[in-house]
Amino acid sequence: MMRRIVSTVPRTVDDLAAALRGVGYLPGQRTALVSHLAISLDKPVLVEGPAGVGKTELAKALAKVLDRDLVRLQCYEGLDEAKALYEWNYRKQLLRIQARSTVADAGGDPDALEAVQDDVFGEEFLLQRPLMRAIASERPVVLLIDEIDKTDQEFEAMLLELLSDFQITIPELGRVEATSQPVVLLTSNNSRELTEALKRRCLYLWLDYPELEHELAIVRQHVPELSATFTRKLVEVVAEIRGLDLKKPPSIAESVDWARALLLLGADDLDQDVFRDTLSVIVKHRTDLDLVAERVGLRLPQASASAD
Repeated sequence: MMRRIVSTVPRTVDDLAAALRGVGYLPGQRTALVSHLAISLDKPVLVEGPAGVGKTELAKALAKVLDRDLVRLQCYEGLDEAKALYEWNYRKQLLRIQARSTVADAGGDPDALEAVQDDVFGEEFLLQRPLMRAIASERPVVLLIDEIDKTDQEFEAMLLELLSDFQITIPELGRVEATSQPVVLLTSNNSRELTEALKRRCLYLWLDYPELEHELAIVRQHVPELSATFTRKLVEVVAEIRGLDLKKPPSIAESVDWARALLLLGADDLDQDVFRDTLSVIVKHRTDLDLVAERVGLRLPQASASAD
């Protein structure tokens, strides 16, 4: 029987939002609402949006708020069940088979034979991968299936049993059912369309780049030493950069990194020289560098001329 531990679960949406802020994650109202519903209704959440908007960080923050371990499955092209669910420790199995054979060849001493198990498909030979660890954990966990859009539809189909009933079937051992309810977040950068069957099993949350005031609060929280005026100018420039046709717009994390870099360098204004010297902190493609320097950098004030 699956059990739920609810002692550390915030009771309302506002309580959850406050708890997330308490661990350093500033959620929007919709983020707090969908997260609260996911916990209360035992539903997985599909979190989509561009890279770097806080999808993975949401799972980490929920794990802290709920006082649960975070189990993370990082998806990639070609990921299969063996790497996601479980696989057998073939080396250990082979050693057990060889040991049994050696004992038998030595005369078949009953006590020695009894010490060597015949069955090499027991739990001691099983290597648990992230999905099975989340299912088999005695304590409830937060399961993060990160960048699900990098896998194929066959892998999605494998997830359906897990997301529907929180159980998996191992042919040699039978069915393994979760004893506690995990909170499940699937993230996607929206690089491909996910199947309707997968979406039907999930609540949905779209995370986009935050509004200016929201991002300002995030950067201020992480780099409070930078002046409020300077931070606002930085966030406004980042928003302007995101409005260009770039291969990769700067993420929230890169905004924070830029603020930290400017603080470390002792910059007190965002002029053309400072912008040019630190632009690579937030722009990571060569063609993007040229475009941003031309469209944004040249409109910034020039550096103050030094005295002769």
